[in-house]
Amino acid sequence: MKILVTGSIAYDTIMVFPDRFKNHLLADQLHILNVCFLTPEMRREYGGTAGNIAYNLKLLGEDALLMATVGEDIAPYLERLRRLAISAKLLKPIPGQFTAQAFITTDLDDNQITAFHPGAMNFSHENKISKGLADIAIIGPDGKQGMLQHARECAQAGMKVLFDPGQGLPMFSGEELNDFVEQADYVAVNDYEGKMLAERTGQSLDRLAERVTALVYTMGSKGSVILTDGQRHEIPCVEAEKVIDPTGCGDAYRAGLLYGLAHGWDWPSTGRLGSLMGSIKIAQRGAQNHAPSRDELQARFKRAFGYSPWKG
Repeated sequence: MKILVTGSIAYDTIMVFPDRFKNHLLADQLHILNVCFLTPEMRREYGGTAGNIAYNLKLLGEDALLMATVGEDIAPYLERLRRLAISAKLLKPIPGQFTAQAFITTDLDDNQITAFHPGAMNFSHENKISKGLADIAIIGPDGKQGMLQHARECAQAGMKVLFDPGQGLPMFSGEELNDFVEQADYVAVNDYEGKMLAERTGQSLDRLAERVTALVYTMGSKGSVILTDGQRHEIPCVEAEKVIDPTGCGDAYRAGLLYGLAHGWDWPSTGRLGSLMGSIKIAQRGAQNHAPSRDELQARFKRAFGYSPWKG
């Protein structure tokens, strides 16, 4: 099955403030806030939900179709995709725009101050999805109009649809979220997003799961749950070698889901692959710096779960 990955392509600029924000903020002066944090340590990472998922699928040996809108500053990212042999033919450049990017400052207590510029992501609706493009698609966090449009287009094209609203979920009303669920075959949320989805739609996750083939929700170190066909599959968390950075772990998990779905795996194996991918990612800084080989992924799956779902 051919996989279409829609969502954001973004740069993440991460700065470390070698102190604590609370030491520099006056509680009684927040109404006239004017502060500067000196950040001698800085790095730039490649990210964005769609980029991260496509990267993890490539590690699994899958050549996904990556669709996003990007800005005039996309050249370094394009060069990276070329080196990784990930196709950029469905990336649409938007003149006069920057590629979406986050500027994140972290202090010694792991508190974060983030500024996010959507840039070209706001024009995601300019990408059109046609019949025959792919067999299964993920609708990931993107421009609001683009997410609504792409969900409709995928459903109309007869594709299997995985709805993964992520941090974009608060943009949508209960009615819009119900429409997404109606068009989707699968829904994936983390525990916080799951609570918000249930609250806004007025339906429990169990009830929402009855409307789709499967509903998946992740709970970090507590593992994940897959609700499907009246069954509840408890997926354990794979112990990580190190816990360094959770950025992109959810995207790594989604890549495992998509791979399992595309290859006809059963739900326990599909969820376990997602869990494994997340545990490998968390041991590295940034969303795209882990690089296990396909053989290593298979070996680690077998060590973690005692069997291999790969044929041959």
